[in-house]
Amino acid sequence: MTTAEEGRQQLDAVSVLNAKRTLLQLLARAGVWSGDAEELIGFVEAGAVALAYEEVGRGPWPTPEGKGEPYASGWLDGTRAVTDALGEVAERALRRAVAADPTADSPDERPPVGRTEVTRTKVAMTPLYLSFTDESELDPEVTDQVLRAVLGTMSSRQRSRYAGRLSEFASTHRARLERLYAEYGPGSAIAIHGRYSLVHSPTSVAVLERLATAPAALHEEWDAAELPPAWLDGLTTAWGEPPA
Repeated sequence: MTTAEEGRQQLDAVSVLNAKRTLLQLLARAGVWSGDAEELIGFVEAGAVALAYEEVGRGPWPTPEGKGEPYASGWLDGTRAVTDALGEVAERALRRAVAADPTADSPDERPPVGRTEVTRTKVAMTPLYLSFTDESELDPEVTDQVLRAVLGTMSSRQRSRYAGRLSEFASTHRARLERLYAEYGPGSAIAIHGRYSLVHSPTSVAVLERLATAPAALHEEWDAAELPPAWLDGLTTAWGEPPA
């Protein structure tokens, strides 16, 4: 094997599996249930393939010079074939990672919300919330219940991409969210008003995203969870109409 080939050498399947088993054992020692750990590792694996697919798909991959038109045409066809194949691998990896992925016959299926889905959403929404306001002592003690109602509006596939969706929502509506948290959040003149208690919780970012995206489904899940209607009404009022 040449030096160049050694430099390009990839991890073999046995070494990758060994690393995965080692990580599972370490997480188990930390008290993470094996099913949750497997799911999280599955998402990391699926994400790595998806990012590779995006990078390869961005191209362009120039045809080697001096090879002629037939070679160039074959080169492009081969590049497309490899990219398509990588996309299929990424899709299969995501299907394996999603515990209850909807089938082609039921794309809108909304299975029960899992623990790792709730935890992943907490990890995604908390820094977004703190980019708009400070932590509040009034944070309602029903975070998991609120998030289960939020995630209950989505399919497993949508939940798998929800961190990205939240980030996009916060970026698109940054000015509007800054105004909302300034007027109704911690430190505002109505900071102790119970109607706006949820504005004092990081979950408010996720609830607002659902109010803007799937209000009917959110109200359905909210009622089923028997969460305080005033919290949802308060956020709806605070969200109001977009600025002119």
